[in-house]
Amino acid sequence: MKTIDEINQRIKDGDAVVVTAAEMTQIVKENGADKAAEDIDVVTTGTFGAMCSSGAFLNFGHTDPPIKMTKTYLNGVEAYSGIAAVDSYIGATQPSRIPEIGIDYGGAHVMEDLIRGKDIELIASSYGTDCYPLTDLKTHINIENLNEAIMVNPRNCYQNYAAAINTTDETIYTYMGTLLPNMGNVSFSSAGALSPLLNDPYFKTIGMGTKIFMCGAEGYVIGEGTQHNTEVQRKNGVPVNGAGTLMLKGDMKQMDPEYVRGATMPKYGSTLYVGLGIPIPILNSDMAQRTAISDEDIVCQIMDYGTPKRNKPIVMESNYKQLRSGSVEINGVEIETSPLSSYKKALEIALELKSWINKGDFLLSNPVKLLKSEGSSPRPLEIRRQIVLVNEIKSKPLITANPNDDIRDVAKRMVQNSINHLPVVDADQKLLGIVTSWDIANAVAKGKTMLKDVMTKKVVIAREDEPVDVIARRIDKHEISGLPIISKNNRVMCMITAEDISRLMCSRNLKDGV
Repeated sequence: MKTIDEINQRIKDGDAVVVTAAEMTQIVKENGADKAAEDIDVVTTGTFGAMCSSGAFLNFGHTDPPIKMTKTYLNGVEAYSGIAAVDSYIGATQPSRIPEIGIDYGGAHVMEDLIRGKDIELIASSYGTDCYPLTDLKTHINIENLNEAIMVNPRNCYQNYAAAINTTDETIYTYMGTLLPNMGNVSFSSAGALSPLLNDPYFKTIGMGTKIFMCGAEGYVIGEGTQHNTEVQRKNGVPVNGAGTLMLKGDMKQMDPEYVRGATMPKYGSTLYVGLGIPIPILNSDMAQRTAISDEDIVCQIMDYGTPKRNKPIVMESNYKQLRSGSVEINGVEIETSPLSSYKKALEIALELKSWINKGDFLLSNPVKLLKSEGSSPRPLEIRRQIVLVNEIKSKPLITANPNDDIRDVAKRMVQNSINHLPVVDADQKLLGIVTSWDIANAVAKGKTMLKDVMTKKVVIAREDEPVDVIARRIDKHEISGLPIISKNNRVMCMITAEDISRLMCSRNLKDGV
């Protein structure tokens, strides 16, 4: 057994042996955990990835005359000002209020620009009081003239994370990046064996007050992050999916822009790339063994993000050696994999932290209180309004067509049944395409006679067990007026239209007294 105080003394004396988590894997493999525990004092870790649950408290200082800020905008991004007269909290994912910019610039970019020393436009307003008479303010600020700029991140450094895939027929845009249709790619976000919380999976050394590398400066663990989860499935001692999280604090005035990036996920919004490194003291052989885990030993679940539900289906289990190889095999098909986080940057962070410790510039800290290692499980938010699924909507009897039907016959069928959409199916009711009244009119005008020549083959669909709210957004997204409902065995069940959804929403609002 060693203690953190003993290790710190070795650091001060210049005798500490510090290695990265990547190096520790090979050391334990060659010498065993007992010998490694004797020889090694500290293992450094690193990660550099998108961490949406990040933000900063900013204190602007008082104006003359004073103002009590109630609405605050930084480069067009709103910061929350309901905490004091001239304090605000800006969140990484808050988008710009400027329409032509929108989600392409957000709170994360403001934070990076501040750390880079850029001037930021500050616009604030107030209702005015006797002690705070000023009602409008427009000026520029930067990191130097702020009194404080404190990054406080509610949830960072997820302990493992799911990899994402999309089994639907359309491209989707998520916080895991762009996911191509029909399992066209896999996106993952972890440094694997370098990742901090995978090297101390039961939080034996990490807790409130642990000093860390945070965006190129010293930072601290405040405690468990939001959604901290200990009741998880584990393999080789580490969770196979998102589990523990950290709440962190650091001084933005000391941070290095090399280790922080504002980014935008296409059609999703802004996020902040945060560079974090945690030193793991090797107190015993158990910690030596834990920090020696390899990418091959860390299991990661690949989940279907095409399913718009909290609990997403697991497509398969993989590991970070496979994911980092560039492809995984699913159902006999090689599918490309790509990291959302930077392993290169994570290793750079682990090496930089190692350098700080070797120089004696960074001592380890004894946690005031270790993080919870059991009994913590986040609960879902209960939606008290009943969620209506697609299969609960009353729809008209299903009318279909065959691709070889004559267009004039199809036109008569649509008029007789007062419908504007007609799914085109085969003999087993499997969807082949769709045709609308506009398609028919266009075909007649061009002298076409066969339905297969005018039907749309790439069809936006809904599944019978999807919430109506999700389908309403899909109809709006694709600017269509209806889509077919497909059963679990891939047969067409009925059509649902924007009009059907409007009627449902209206009746539901009346029922809820809205």
